[in-house]
Amino acid sequence: MPETATPRSARKPPDEADPADVVTKVRALLEAHYVFPDIAAAVSGVLAEGLAAGRYPSDAPELAAAVTADLQSVNGDKHLRLLHHDEALAARTLQRGDDAEEIAFFARWADQTCGGVACVQRLAGNVGYLDLQPVLFPAAMCGEIMTAAMSLVATTDALILDLRHCAGGEDGMTVFVASYLWDHDRVQLCGLRERHDTAPRQLWTLPYVPGRRFGKTKPVYVLTSAITFSGGEHLSYDLQRLGRATVVGERTRGGAHSREGFPVHPHLEATISVAESVNPVTGGNWEGTGVRPDIEVIASQARDTAYRLALQAVIAAGTSSAAEASSALAST
Repeated sequence: MPETATPRSARKPPDEADPADVVTKVRALLEAHYVFPDIAAAVSGVLAEGLAAGRYPSDAPELAAAVTADLQSVNGDKHLRLLHHDEALAARTLQRGDDAEEIAFFARWADQTCGGVACVQRLAGNVGYLDLQPVLFPAAMCGEIMTAAMSLVATTDALILDLRHCAGGEDGMTVFVASYLWDHDRVQLCGLRERHDTAPRQLWTLPYVPGRRFGKTKPVYVLTSAITFSGGEHLSYDLQRLGRATVVGERTRGGAHSREGFPVHPHLEATISVAESVNPVTGGNWEGTGVRPDIEVIASQARDTAYRLALQAVIAAGTSSAAEASSALAST
């Protein structure tokens, strides 16, 4: 999931933190959970040096910024952060799996954002448009909403999937959405390898999904931007690597790790990368490089570019919507 720190402009007066206590906790979490033990040791060493040099202030927001810079200094992992929250974090243990409060937070967030479905509509020419933001919420939480959205666009002749403002997500929802863009036969997606795994945990499309599928033969255009991150990148990358979609827009931010959050102070949360994405064919991912678009245009032009391509595809396919698509293309 994406980081949700409070913007500086909305903060209350600065709060204090003990740099030694916070940094010691962050180092311990790194060494216990970070997906790459050798990198964890190197980053922990940078933090120790920073503490010894007096580099970290006691002002909690400033401490968060300084520690984050050092956390990302070794390998540029954008999921490695110390986040400052204006509101105090709910008390909970640091044990993995104790995530009731986080689930409740995302449930409230999902309720305020239509479950991550910002827009679903039929465009002229029988082109579907689906805007997913701010994140791909857990399928167990928002699966019914996604089913409704995908069912609405299932009978369109081409689909524009807008991930330009999708800043994260849950792997189960990535699988769920990808399954609607495939058929009943299963196909393997990027899996996840945790710290002590000898092989990645496999992820596959689902042989059954509720509602109607768009299917795997009609054209799909995925829109990306420099904002697209983590779960949004995972879906973009999988569809592109499968040859299932044409990616249109800007290169994405480059965060291919799954992260977990740990409170280390009433207002500070350390986010640690606990797994890496692994493509079943190449063994690689988009960490650091981002997802490179097939058609590179600035984000503000991506929808119009994809729409023209979609209309051309509908016309070329000679469907019953071809005449409408021709008229729509002439007016774009």
